[in-house]
Amino acid sequence: MNHDKDLRGHIAALEAIGDLRRVQREVSWDMEAAAATRLSYERTAPAPLFEHVTGVAPGFRLMGAPAALSSVPGKPLARVALSLGLPPDLTPAQLVDRLAATRDLPPVPPKLVSREEASCKQNVLTGDDATLDRFPVPRVHEQDGGRYANTWGIIVARTPDGSWTNWSIARIMMIDGKHMTGLVMPPQHIGLIWQEWAKIGEPMPYALVQGGAPVIPFVGGIQIPEGADEAGFIGALQGDPLEVVKCELSDLEVPASAEIVIEGHLSVERSGIEGPFGEFAGYIPDETSHQPVYTVECITHRDNPIWPVVAEGRPIDEFHTVTGVGTAAELLHALRAAGLPITTAWSPLRAASHWMVVTVPADWRDVLPDTDSQEFVHRIGEVLQVVRSGRLSSQIFVLDDDIDPADDTDLLWALATRIHPTQRAETWTGPIHPLLGCYLDTERATLTGPVVVHDGLQPAPGHGRMPHSSFAHAYPAHIRQLVLDHWDED
Repeated sequence: MNHDKDLRGHIAALEAIGDLRRVQREVSWDMEAAAATRLSYERTAPAPLFEHVTGVAPGFRLMGAPAALSSVPGKPLARVALSLGLPPDLTPAQLVDRLAATRDLPPVPPKLVSREEASCKQNVLTGDDATLDRFPVPRVHEQDGGRYANTWGIIVARTPDGSWTNWSIARIMMIDGKHMTGLVMPPQHIGLIWQEWAKIGEPMPYALVQGGAPVIPFVGGIQIPEGADEAGFIGALQGDPLEVVKCELSDLEVPASAEIVIEGHLSVERSGIEGPFGEFAGYIPDETSHQPVYTVECITHRDNPIWPVVAEGRPIDEFHTVTGVGTAAELLHALRAAGLPITTAWSPLRAASHWMVVTVPADWRDVLPDTDSQEFVHRIGEVLQVVRSGRLSSQIFVLDDDIDPADDTDLLWALATRIHPTQRAETWTGPIHPLLGCYLDTERATLTGPVVVHDGLQPAPGHGRMPHSSFAHAYPAHIRQLVLDHWDED
């Protein structure tokens, strides 16, 4: 499998298919770069690479929208697929299948390389030189609490006993050149590991990685099981080990091809005030929270480093393409592992990760004899309650696979005509994602609320199922071909 080994390879791959725009004019890190990135999402434009940024050394750059929807006609998921080393014309179902299948592969541990082989060690800054003020840390939204040092980088952390190393994405706000604060919330993996350090009263060593192979933030942004190492998952996905190098201040290992690596410790106390920040639901709340503080003690970086930025907000941006795809893959794997006949799972991108659609084959009754749709959907609901990703959406829709859940026109028609207003639905109360905009304040505060699983399944073929009244289904093949043959003549 071909895959880009660093962010610069990804940029070249996007440029080769016409999905990159080099911005040569000078652009400010103070909202301007993020605003241009946000507009690129909303216009489905090429990914912007800002080559001249105000207030930083020449050569220091910003890149926006690295894994958003592609501007290339007919290849909407090209940036996502290329991030994983897959063909740019991959379908949504193929993409989810590939990620789900990787769960059953043995991890491929990373390969440790020397400092001399690691491009992230080209420049090593310590002491007063190790300051975020050198870099184009972006201010993303006008209402944000500050500049956000992490929107598309991974946080590397390890449990005190060394048994689990986690790479994950969580937002981090810059306080000043030497300090940051960000969301550290169990049950997120970064929160679980930080709790272990807090229990023993010691600050947690961390590394914040910007750039590197495009698969790194992608896997850092999806759900893999607690205790599993993302580096091993990446090796299994790509078929060869990822190259890593030891940090300057700790035994943590980071991607050797990273653009920028920030090292230091995360405080035991929640003494930082973080937020607000515009999140994936598409709103900018006014809440702040007390969070631990990251100290900046060392920074290493490549020559002419590139800082990636995600201008998160209303769909569709990287949260929806990456976290949505990853959640769907996790659900698909869990449902199939339970022996249920499932065609695919998909988080509709424009629903801002609030919905999940599960489709099933027409012959599911043969696989599950003496089972009606209510019992089948109940069994699906049972599985969703025992995997964390099963409660990251507020509503789950179970549909026949004559519907493509990634086709918004197909999906909207099916939801309007197959989902009963009040019946054929089961409510499961339990943990919820507190950033979903549809929940009550009291539910978000207690992290408890409903997830509804809807039965949208039709009768069996030949037993009352109605055919589609569409061009593809309502006319015989010879009539369709006759119309197509003369279409351009009319």
